[in-house]
Amino acid sequence: MKIAVPKEILPGEQRVALIPESCGKLIKAGLEVVVETGAGLASGHDDEAYRKAGATVESDVRKLYGEADLLVKAAKPAHHESAGAHEADLLKEGAALVTFLDPLIDFDLVRKLAERKITAVSMELVPRITRAQSMDALSSMANIAGYKAVLIAASTIPRMCPMMMTAAGTIAPARFFVIGAGVAGLQAIATAKRLGAIVSGYDVRPAVKEQVESLGAKFVEMGLDTSAAEDKGGYAKEQSEDFIRKQREMMARVVAENDAVVTTAAIPGKKSPVLITADMVRGMKPGSVIVDLAAERGGNCELTRCDETVEEHGVTIVGPSNLPSSIPVHASQMYARNIQTLVNHFVKDGSWTLDMEDEITAGCVVTTGGEVVHPRIRELMELPQLDPPQQSAEKPEPAAADPATEGASPAEGGQN
Repeated sequence: MKIAVPKEILPGEQRVALIPESCGKLIKAGLEVVVETGAGLASGHDDEAYRKAGATVESDVRKLYGEADLLVKAAKPAHHESAGAHEADLLKEGAALVTFLDPLIDFDLVRKLAERKITAVSMELVPRITRAQSMDALSSMANIAGYKAVLIAASTIPRMCPMMMTAAGTIAPARFFVIGAGVAGLQAIATAKRLGAIVSGYDVRPAVKEQVESLGAKFVEMGLDTSAAEDKGGYAKEQSEDFIRKQREMMARVVAENDAVVTTAAIPGKKSPVLITADMVRGMKPGSVIVDLAAERGGNCELTRCDETVEEHGVTIVGPSNLPSSIPVHASQMYARNIQTLVNHFVKDGSWTLDMEDEITAGCVVTTGGEVVHPRIRELMELPQLDPPQQSAEKPEPAAADPATEGASPAEGGQN
């Protein structure tokens, strides 16, 4: 079985799906790995490092894609300018693809993958269960995003983070407020504490209070009914407009007291809830900073602009969309381990195998055999649900190369 690792084509994407170490382990397991020339340079791995690990380095993009049984990527497939075709079309029919797909939003891509009979595995949909922890790339990338968000805030506010006793007097510590206590939020809290700031955190899910306090931060109580704030997967659920209105009213005071606010609140497949209004920004001190990790889905701040830094009323608002890519060495290291573990889950005796009765497989396979098979995606796309027999175990043989392509790529991903 041949695994292909292309160079990412998304502008600004510096990660690579497999680093040499992970390639070596997959090769020892009996798989063949082919890496595109220069694919790992941005993450600190040159072509020679891949060769030493046992991988083949390929410069012909069409050949790389066209001969792959499995393509592993970091960013979702898009039009490949140098190859003159969409990445999905460069793959042979029946091949497998593992990457972040954004399947809850990008239905056009899902349809294209189904039409190409690609077995598409979405890293966003790996279930958050104990058995799948080592495959959970969404959490891996969210850790990085939360860490980097605090560094951005700390380097932007016009004050130092820790309290300092100096000959010129005592310097008061900066105050950080983190909204959302998922993986990204908890890492942001921990990083801000390490920098010496006074930190507080908030989340609609009451169960995370203990986690926030265990990191040395204060959990902000808002006196709202949050009994139905969490779904079965541990994610925050979308709240009513009345709930959000009351939440904003109570949050305005807290936001105004802080020098830096990091927002991480996101609902999978939904527009990010606006938690900080323009009026709330006006109430903040000049020089304050908001780093909005939900920018890609519209932002938690009303004034956020994705991938831009804006200043309103003396407050700086930063809206990054792919922070993990800004730390490509460690982001690639973590992501490659997630990919490696997930590939091992699917590959049995050297062949790609699907067991749709397995919780991990059923949770993250979006398309296979020309069908959209993920129940939630089918519902969102308004497709009738498949009968259970059609979603049962399936073990496709490696497909023959398509003559048309023979010899022929966020967070936070989401990042919360």
